[in-house]
Amino acid sequence: MSRVYNFAAGPAVLPEEVLREAADEMLDYRGCGMSVMEMSHRSKVFDDIIKEAEKDLREVMGIPDNYKVLFLQGGASQQFAAVPMNLMKNRKAGYVVTGQWAKKAFQEAKIYGEAVELASSADETFSYIPDCSDLPITDDMDYVYITENNTIYGTKYHTLPNTKGKTLVADVSSCFLSEPVDVTKYGVIYGGVQKNIGPAGVVIVIAREDLITDDVLPGTPTMLKWKIQADNDSLYNTPPCYGIYICGKVFKWLKNMGGLEEMKRRNEKKAKILYDYLDESKMFKGTVRKEDRSLMNVPFITGDADLDAKFVKEAEAAGFVNLKGHRTVGGMRASIYNAMPYEGVEKLIEFMKAFEKNN
Repeated sequence: MSRVYNFAAGPAVLPEEVLREAADEMLDYRGCGMSVMEMSHRSKVFDDIIKEAEKDLREVMGIPDNYKVLFLQGGASQQFAAVPMNLMKNRKAGYVVTGQWAKKAFQEAKIYGEAVELASSADETFSYIPDCSDLPITDDMDYVYITENNTIYGTKYHTLPNTKGKTLVADVSSCFLSEPVDVTKYGVIYGGVQKNIGPAGVVIVIAREDLITDDVLPGTPTMLKWKIQADNDSLYNTPPCYGIYICGKVFKWLKNMGGLEEMKRRNEKKAKILYDYLDESKMFKGTVRKEDRSLMNVPFITGDADLDAKFVKEAEAAGFVNLKGHRTVGGMRASIYNAMPYEGVEKLIEFMKAFEKNN
C-alpha cells in the first residue's frame, strides 16, 4: 500500500522517517523489552524521553530559561478555560476574534470574567487579519489573546498586535514550529500538537515563569493549574506518554532538517507555488486577503459547490486526501504542514491543472 498525500488540517501528516523509527521501536524501545506505550511514566526510561523532548524543543525554538514548557492533555480547547483561570487576576482580558477557534476561546473566557472583543474579521468571513496596531486595550486587562494562524480560514498574523504592554497569549496550534519565533514577545504560547508536531492528545504550553502562580481563579481544577503541572515537570498524573515520545522524535527531525529557518524556507516555497497557481487559475481561487495568507492552511474554491464536491472526490481517488474544506466554510483546503513534502504540493497542482482543463 503506497502512502497518500494527506492534506488534512489535523490530525495531520507526520514525517515518514519518524513513523518508521517509531515502528522499529514499537515492540522494544532501545532494548528495554517493551513499547513506550507500556512503560511507566515514572520510569527512568520515560523520564529521559520527556526531558530530552523538552531540551530539543527549547533548542529548536530558542525558548529562554525563564519560560516553562508543559506537556499537557485536553488539546488546545482545554486551554481556552485554563488561560483565563490562570491569568485573569482582574477578571478582564482582550480578545482578537479571527476565526472559529478564537471565537470559542473568547466565549469560554466570558465564563470567568469580562472578555472584550478588541477586533474581529467576522464581517468578511474571517478572510483577513484586522489591523492590531492600535487596539482599544485598557489598563485593567490582564492579557491580550490571539489565535496566530487560523486553520479553518487560512489566515496568519504576520505582525503581532501592539498589546500596549499587556501580556500576549497566542494559540499557535496550526503554525507551531513552522518558522522561527521570538518567544520573548509572548507571555504564553500554546498549541495542540496534532497539526505540525505529533499525534492528537498533547498540548504544549510555553509560559513565562512570572505568570505561573498559585494565584488562580477560585474553582480552578487542580489539573488546570499551570503551577501544579510546572512544579511536577508535566508528570503530576500520567501524561500522554506515547504522544510526547513522538513529539520528541519530530523535534529531532526538525533539528536534523536544519531547524526553523530551514522550515520557513521550505514552507514559503511550498506555499508560493500553490498560491501562484491559485492567483492565475481561471477555475480555482484563494479566499484570503493576500497579505494575511497562511503558509500552513490554504483554502480555495471554484465558486460552484457541485464542482467543489466533484474535485474533492476525484482528488481522493487520485491519492490526494482530506482536501474538503471545513464544514463551516465549504470549498477546499490544503494543509501543507512541515511534513508535507514539496513534491506533494507540486503533484496536487498538476492534478488541479488537469481538473481545470477537463472541466
